Amino acid sequence: MSRAISRPQILVIIAAAAVLAMTLGVRQTFGLYLVPMTVDLDWTRGLFGLAMALQNLVWGAAQPFVGGLADRYGSGKVVAGGAILYAIGVFGMANAVTPAELLITGGVLVGLGMAGAGIAVVYGAVSRAVAPENRTYAVALVSTIGALGPMVLPAVSQAVIGAAGWFFSLTATALIVLLVTLLTRLFNHVEALTAGEPDLNLREVLAAARKNSGYILLVSGFFVCGFHVTFIGTHFPGYINLQGLEPGVGAVALTVIGVGNIIGTYLAGESSKKYRQKNVLSFIYLARALLIAALMILPTTEMTIYAFSAVFGLLWLSTVPLTSGVVARIFGAKHLGMLFGFVFFSHQIGAFFGAWLGGVAFDKTGSYTAMWYASIVLGLLAALLHWPIRDQPMERLVAPQSA
Repeated sequence: MSRAISRPQILVIIAAAAVLAMTLGVRQTFGLYLVPMTVDLDWTRGLFGLAMALQNLVWGAAQPFVGGLADRYGSGKVVAGGAILYAIGVFGMANAVTPAELLITGGVLVGLGMAGAGIAVVYGAVSRAVAPENRTYAVALVSTIGALGPMVLPAVSQAVIGAAGWFFSLTATALIVLLVTLLTRLFNHVEALTAGEPDLNLREVLAAARKNSGYILLVSGFFVCGFHVTFIGTHFPGYINLQGLEPGVGAVALTVIGVGNIIGTYLAGESSKKYRQKNVLSFIYLARALLIAALMILPTTEMTIYAFSAVFGLLWLSTVPLTSGVVARIFGAKHLGMLFGFVFFSHQIGAFFGAWLGGVAFDKTGSYTAMWYASIVLGLLAALLHWPIRDQPMERLVAPQSA
């Protein structure tokens, strides 16, 4: 039976949700800058896609190490440092005039900032702050509230781009990201609830993870989530524009995805109370594959785009609390920042290829068709990978706990 969540724990949840809203919300807007920046600066979409791909790869590569720092020294300081790097990267992206400058600022610096103020660090803080039986639900609640950022910010950014231009929009965004630093002290207001979880050294934890087949399958399957959401988040506005629809349709589509994401993430948290998280993950990936196939078959109209966005939004980041929940169920929360960080690295490798290959495919063929079909195949593969996962707690690392 779940324990009541205390006021200090609620403050951690609110702070974590606000950090995610800004971190993921700003990330959701980057696709809106693809067309105006490439046109004004005479860049290819492949270059812009490479910058976004590098951003995601750096984010993922840094995440296990940053997560480990947060596990050991606390999440507040790590989130503050990440927010500062994130803001510097976005401001530098606004002022980039050469391809190298775009790759360094929008790619490397933003990627490092996302690692510090991103999912693994925030989820680790929340999971340690609440009782084991509340972890998946609390993380899903954070994701649900945090999803307001991806829902609201694309429409706001598109309006600012239309009124004042992409440079002003990116500059204002950098200043807003700095506000995240005001929330970081709230992460230190509760004591970690990790009783019964032995303080193993890094080598022992990694050895246990490497030998766990369920963890390996989870790492492999999460690659597909990164591929899907980053390809669509980066290139969907450009795809919509290619179909002859108005540029504003792309912004609305991203907003609709954001709305669906709120509902889908909440439902993911509720589903974890009744169903095994790994099975829900299989269903989500299968549904993604079928939905993309439907997009390829149906005529491309505004209503088709919005319907696709609404349903795909339900499946958007609902995978993340479920995936984090499986890791916490198997290993506990004491080392969750690092262990989920490695899973998330796989996600970001997928994100790298989703963003980069999307741009390459368009530059080579003038179409995104090959990428859509690749997304279908990967969705089916991920559904197959998650179903056989063994998600029983490892006795040596953590006492048995409910989902």
